[in-house]
Amino acid sequence: MEKPSNLLIKLAKRLFANVDIQEKFIEALINPQPFHPCILWCQSRPNISPFSVEIPATWQPEFVDRLPLGEKPGKHPLHDQGDFYCLDFSSVFAAAPLLTITPSVKLIFDMCAAPGGKSIFAWKALQPELLISNEVIGKRLGMLISNLKRCHIKPSFVVNRDSSILAETIPLSSNLVLVDAPCSGQSLLAKGEKAPGCFHPTNINKCANRQKRIIANSAQVVAPQGYLAYMTCTYSPEENEEVCEWFLQRFPQFKAIKVSNLQNYQSHLTDIPCYRLFPQDRLGAGAFTVLFKNTEFGDSKEVDDEILNQLGCREILPE
Repeated sequence: MEKPSNLLIKLAKRLFANVDIQEKFIEALINPQPFHPCILWCQSRPNISPFSVEIPATWQPEFVDRLPLGEKPGKHPLHDQGDFYCLDFSSVFAAAPLLTITPSVKLIFDMCAAPGGKSIFAWKALQPELLISNEVIGKRLGMLISNLKRCHIKPSFVVNRDSSILAETIPLSSNLVLVDAPCSGQSLLAKGEKAPGCFHPTNINKCANRQKRIIANSAQVVAPQGYLAYMTCTYSPEENEEVCEWFLQRFPQFKAIKVSNLQNYQSHLTDIPCYRLFPQDRLGAGAFTVLFKNTEFGDSKEVDDEILNQLGCREILPE
């Protein structure tokens, strides 16, 4: 068995006071076990599902199914037809706070959208009048566009802009802004993947600084009385609770919303209502999630065709 690094051991001690839980957390990362596959039904679920399903979690939406170990839903013909999207159950947990928002909303903006799972979840849950999915990394755009097309997500647009440009161009416009922030990716280890340097303080601090810049720009896009959902797939407090504390200090018009269905997952590292899933829970590789609301009142900015063209937005026409 692989020996845990000193940095991993140090992180485990910071996260958990209980030694047994520390050991279970470390074991989940150095000896990863498969998680149940999961699908999000983009279209209506068939009357007779082609899959058997696991007992749903209390926070699991009705349009998501967790499947038995060993199922390969991505190879099913309904996947190619766009009837469902395959995703990690941790992503469902991260997006679960969106279920507390009353549908429908006018505009959803996904700031870090590729490969598209959170955009699709938000579209399915809230049925917005318009979805705009942004991806700043050009080489990831193809995957995002392909998934939105395949899953018949409409009306939707894709854009490739830095968050600072969006803050200037469409301020106070979006009823919901998603920030699935680029992070150190520590949970990749729980899925048996590689994440070089994911525990190194230099890398973690670099990620945290980038996350703060993105969430600060994203906050400016949120309409009055709108929502900002922040989430990561990593464990470091610097990238999670500490980003939230920094954000609330600088944007006092926002408040974190309690999500009753996730109360059992409340982070013990802060008093802010935010929620964590860890790999030793055996539901998914891990996630952090929080939902903020802009408490200010006022008019929202309209995003019209002229602005969409100015940003270079590309309309997604389903296959």
